[in-house]
Amino acid sequence: MPVALLALAIGGFGIGLTEFVIMGLLPEVADDFAVTETTAGYLISGYALSVAVGAIALTLALTRVPRKTALLGLMVLFILGNLISAVAPDYATMMTGRVVAALCHGAFFGIGSVVAAGLVAPERRASAIAFMFGGLTLANVLGVPLGTFLGQAAGWRATFWAITVIGVLAFAGIAALVPAARGADADGRSGTTSARTELAAFRSPQVWFSIVVTVLGFGGMFGGFTYIAFTLTEVSGFAAGTVPWLLVLFGVGLFVGNVAGGRAADRDLARTLLVVLAALTVVLVAFALTAGSKPLTVLSLLLMGGVGFATVPGLQMRVMHFASTAPTLASGANIAAFNLGNALGAWLGGLTLAAGLGYTSPLWAGAGITVLGLVVLALAAKAPGGELRRALDVPEAAVVSG
Repeated sequence: MPVALLALAIGGFGIGLTEFVIMGLLPEVADDFAVTETTAGYLISGYALSVAVGAIALTLALTRVPRKTALLGLMVLFILGNLISAVAPDYATMMTGRVVAALCHGAFFGIGSVVAAGLVAPERRASAIAFMFGGLTLANVLGVPLGTFLGQAAGWRATFWAITVIGVLAFAGIAALVPAARGADADGRSGTTSARTELAAFRSPQVWFSIVVTVLGFGGMFGGFTYIAFTLTEVSGFAAGTVPWLLVLFGVGLFVGNVAGGRAADRDLARTLLVVLAALTVVLVAFALTAGSKPLTVLSLLLMGGVGFATVPGLQMRVMHFASTAPTLASGANIAAFNLGNALGAWLGGLTLAAGLGYTSPLWAGAGITVLGLVVLALAAKAPGGELRRALDVPEAAVVSG
């Protein structure tokens, strides 16, 4: 893999750390600002909402900016947001820092996916995207536990200072390693487009199919994962102190699944998505049925992370493929779709708990959402321009041309 991908992965690591480490530091933040933990929790939901907004608005605003320049500007935004968080004197300023940092999240991964794909041969593009997202998964495996320990030992502000430094390293890496021409040019063109050209990609029904599959497919995993701590303690019988280490295991699954999913998508994108979404459904159902067993719960948690994140490179590649003439905005919109999926899964999982259906009910909700994603993917494959329709059309076209 080109060394430039390492710079993108470092940026992804920092962004992933910013998004997730706050979960382990909420008590300290709440105490420091004298707010309830519920109010402190808005620092998470506010971030997620800003990701969805920035993924589309900033990506659209940067269509005429060379992609390397855009990435550098986004990292400046990231650094500024975390710096504001590190020095925030009150809750409102902290929220401002979170929003500023979050605005770069979707656009960075959206534009970065296009850049990463342009750094390698066409048959390795999904793997290149997976490498960049590997930074995000590594943030879950190593960054979040270490960031939480640092925040608990030296104060939560120390964690945000550390993230700011990571942002500076990512900026320097992108500036030094990402080529200005080809590296910013995933589609082999100048690296800039017009807003009209980017918006035109959304005329393709397959782009919209891809976005919906992303919302449902990824939302299914988060439907089960959002309330997993309750499942682990109330159903599986693990002690609360064991949960962080079990989540590290889940993070290992994310990392491995991301790499394997990228390689599989390079070989056969359509089949990989179908198989992985079907496998995720099976894993969620099996988890719900066997959550009372500790050994099987550990296995299910690992598989849920692995199979769930194995969808990511393929889902991102699919939308870029069907928006190939102008992939940047569609790529950013798909990043927003991942976050909408997170919100959908969490909402539906919460509804099942509120209805008194038990602590395995979010897993069942996640499985149901994933099945819907499979149905939409199957419909997309059969629709005009879809994978199945194209496969059926090829022999006919060959006969006509012969």
